[in-house]
This record gives sequence, structure tokens and C-alpha cells, in this order.
Amino acid sequence: MKNTTEATTFILKGLTDNSELQIILFFLFLAIYLFTLMGNVGLIALVIGDPQLHTPMYCFLSGLSSVDAGYSSDITPNMLVDFMSKNKIISFHGCAAQMFLAITFGTTEGFLLAAMAYDRYVAIHNPLMYAVSMSPRVYVSLIIASYAGGILLAVVHTVTTFSLSFCRSNEIRHIFCDIRPLLAISCSDTYVNELLLFFFVSSIELVTILIILVSYAFILLSILKMNSVEGRRKVFSTCGAHLTGVLIFYGTILFMYVRPSSSYSLERDMIVSSFYTIGIPMLNPIIYSLRNKDVKEAMRRVLRKKFHIKY
Repeated sequence: MKNTTEATTFILKGLTDNSELQIILFFLFLAIYLFTLMGNVGLIALVIGDPQLHTPMYCFLSGLSSVDAGYSSDITPNMLVDFMSKNKIISFHGCAAQMFLAITFGTTEGFLLAAMAYDRYVAIHNPLMYAVSMSPRVYVSLIIASYAGGILLAVVHTVTTFSLSFCRSNEIRHIFCDIRPLLAISCSDTYVNELLLFFFVSSIELVTILIILVSYAFILLSILKMNSVEGRRKVFSTCGAHLTGVLIFYGTILFMYVRPSSSYSLERDMIVSSFYTIGIPMLNPIIYSLRNKDVKEAMRRVLRKKFHIKY
């Protein structure tokens, strides 16, 4: 593998070349981005500001929100600029940085979802030992390890991808610098890159999904042993939001990366990428907040304190 000297800039083709449609998409994605930032940053501020939310579950949730805010900020602002610009150029190093951050945030989210499933298992299976089993040292270590795993994987893929030669074309038919679109325009042998991509993504997906499935299997057994209908309803309410987030996230990731390169479609995968890089970070605050009684109560407490609103 040799150093890339052929391409110094890349052109992100984006979703469409239609100027009128680009204006519509600009305002649509701007609204989504602002909502995403407000939802995720607001949730982080709520968890930090309310002592009653200083629990492992909400620390994981604030970690997930920081990932979603970072993920969206890595991709959406550049998209918005491209919608209003004729020259949709991104520098070589800017492209590498964008890929690095996207992989870091995407992988970290997968690890955090697995850690959240384990946290729910510990809380429901043995609630009396929960404070000991999920002490601050444990859950902070899990959050740090999730980020460390994301950064490590990002380093591997970014270095191997940008060691390729891009003499064939510098036009990336995608909304951001993702691995597969870059491999598609490389004139180097990408077999090792395809192998690494499939191996790492499938391995991480397998391990994290296995942790989630095993955790929820034990949770289900605990639910079946409960005599209280109210207790069962509370558990389903707590775990339902997490399961929804897991299904949406892992479904799109598996579709994007764990399949043969022969089935790769630029147009179709661009739309799916838009959903999991921009749509999911917007949906997560809704999924985890609107159905969560503790979060809604914390919001009421903040509103009462700040604006003296009575409920």
C-alpha cells in the first residue's frame, strides 16, 4: 500500500444536483440538525443539572446523546454548506478527519447500546446489588472503554483507507467521506480494506448484539418471575425505548456494512446513510425521553425552578 499523492481534494456529490431540491433539503436538514442539537444537548444538560438523574442509566444516556450530537455535527454542517455551494469540495485531510469522527461516533454508539443493555440486566435481575455492581467506577469505565474502542477502530480504518491511491477519480458519490464510497473510487487493490471492514464490523456487531440478546433474555426471565403487573409494566416501559433504539441502529448498520461488495448500491446506500447518520441522532432523544417518566419529571422540576411554572 502506498501513500496517496494523486488526490489532494475530494468532491462530495451529495443527494442531488437539482438546485431547487437542494434549497428544500437545506432547510429540511437544517431543521433536523437544530432539533438534534437541542434534543441531545438538552438531555445532557438535564442529566448533569438534576441530581435525581445521576444514576448509571442516565449517565449512559447522556453518553449516547454526546455521541449523537457529535455524529450529527461531523456530517450535517458540511452537507448544509454543500447544498448552497457549487463547489462541493472537501480537502484530503478534512475527508480523513470526517471519516475518523464518523467511525468513532458510530462504533461508540454500538458499544454504549450494549453497555446500556447490561446495565438494565443488572438493575432488573438483582436490584439489591445494583449500586455495588454498577458503581461509578464501573459505568464510567464502560463509557470510556466504549469511546476507546470507537477511536481504535477509527484509526485502523482511516489509516488503511487513506493509504490507498485515488488516481481514478476524486468524486465521492455520497453525503460524507464513508469507507465504501472511497473504496469505490480507489485505483488500488481494496481486498484487504474490504476484509478488514467486514471482519471488524461483523465481529463488533456480533459481540454487542450477543451481549444485548443475553441481557434481555435474563431480563425476560426476571419479568416472568414477577408477580406484580405494575412491576412488569415498569420494566417494559424502561426497556422498550432501549430496544427500539437498538433495532433501528443495528438494522441500518448491518444493512450498510455486513454484506458483499457486489450488492453495493451508491444511491440506495446514500439514503440509508442519511438515515443512520442524521435521522437516528434526531430520533434518540425522542425515543429515550418522551416515554421516560423520570426525564419528564426532571424537565418539570427544571421548568418550575426556572420559570416558576406550576403543574
